[in-house]
Amino acid sequence: MSDARQIFTLSQVTSSIKRTLEDRYKQLYWVKAEMHKVNRYPSGHAFPELVQKEGDKILAQMTGTIWAQHFERINKKFIQVVKEPLKEGTTLLLQVKITYSELHGLSLQILDIDPSYSLGELQREREETLKRLQKEGLLNANQQLDFPLLPQRIALISADSSKGYSDFMKVITENSWGYKFFPMLFPAYLQGDVAVASIMDQLQRIQKVLHHFDIVVIVRGGGGEVGMACYNNFELCKAIAAYPIPVLTGIGHSTNLTVSEMVAFRNAITPTELGDFLLQSFHDFSAPVTDATRVIRQESRKLLALRFTEFTNRSKDFKNASRNCLNRSNRDLQNTSLKLKGQTSSMTARNQEMVDASFSVLKMSLKRLSLNEKSALESIRDGLNKQVAKVLDNRFGELDKLQGSVRLLDPVNVLRRGYSITSFQGRSLSAVNLPASGDSVTIRTAEAEIAATVEKVRSTPPDSV
Repeated sequence: MSDARQIFTLSQVTSSIKRTLEDRYKQLYWVKAEMHKVNRYPSGHAFPELVQKEGDKILAQMTGTIWAQHFERINKKFIQVVKEPLKEGTTLLLQVKITYSELHGLSLQILDIDPSYSLGELQREREETLKRLQKEGLLNANQQLDFPLLPQRIALISADSSKGYSDFMKVITENSWGYKFFPMLFPAYLQGDVAVASIMDQLQRIQKVLHHFDIVVIVRGGGGEVGMACYNNFELCKAIAAYPIPVLTGIGHSTNLTVSEMVAFRNAITPTELGDFLLQSFHDFSAPVTDATRVIRQESRKLLALRFTEFTNRSKDFKNASRNCLNRSNRDLQNTSLKLKGQTSSMTARNQEMVDASFSVLKMSLKRLSLNEKSALESIRDGLNKQVAKVLDNRFGELDKLQGSVRLLDPVNVLRRGYSITSFQGRSLSAVNLPASGDSVTIRTAEAEIAATVEKVRSTPPDSV
């Protein structure tokens, strides 16, 4: 069985595709695409990746070709209009020729570019962002916040290598008035595809420690319209507009304001101008204070001079009034002293007479009282003498009787009646002081004292005689 299949070589297939495409796409076309990557080689040729996006989704992708002789012309033309070279992430309107290479495949050979279209795309994005912010009521939200009286604590979003950052820092830290600022750098990318996410990340970081800051400042060096495209991004602009403290921008020398600048509390063309604005806010506070201090000093001097004059005049008046009052008081005192002296003399004389009369009466009364009391005392004395003699007689009689009884009770008299007293160890015999057989006892009678020895002790019942 014979093989009826027709077999082509790969070069035959690629050559056929090339002839077909060249026959079909002979003219030039204007194509809108985003230059995702430039991919320029040392030879000067560039092979950019061209994409079409819908949101973050890539709908179409194709490789482009810009030969070195075309690249220099196209890039120069783009710079003249847009003020920046061709760069990644830019939406372009390209004049292309559809080509096919047996080795490199299908591509778009880029022959020319319309730079004004790129500017138009930027403007379109700008207008769309403004409409969305207006719809959400955020367009002037940040500008309605209260600005700090002295914005010293600054959260600074910039790149530490940016000239705009160094210019801004020089203005606020080297001012001749000695105003003190406390900036803290939050480093971020300020252009390109990563700028939006980088700046928003730093805004979120600052918001976590918001109580440490008065304002947020975003500064960068100069740049053209395309380099500023990220500042028209809706999410970034929304974050700035809705931020809870004032956000100030100084992000370049652009002719047209970006939306980020429009919604910020304050924008300046350059970081230097923004620094001058902050210094002016200190001037605005300092000047009235200085003027008020000067006015207070002047008015204080005037008031003190006026009060000193009034005090001097009142002191003179007080001195004169005091002198007059003292003179009147002295005269009154002298008059009163004379009157008092006269009244005292007459009163003293009258009182002396009364005292003398009273003394005479008192003397007579005391004399009569003394006589009466003396007579009474003599009567009492006579009565007491009689009573005492009678009582003593009675008591002496009683004592005689007691003395007779005591004599009768004297042990000598008892012994004379035939009784004796026996003692043992110097004490009378008793239940607790009984001698034993063989003990010596003493027997006393009225006429003698006998020493005896006990031969036997016999107990006697208590009731026996």
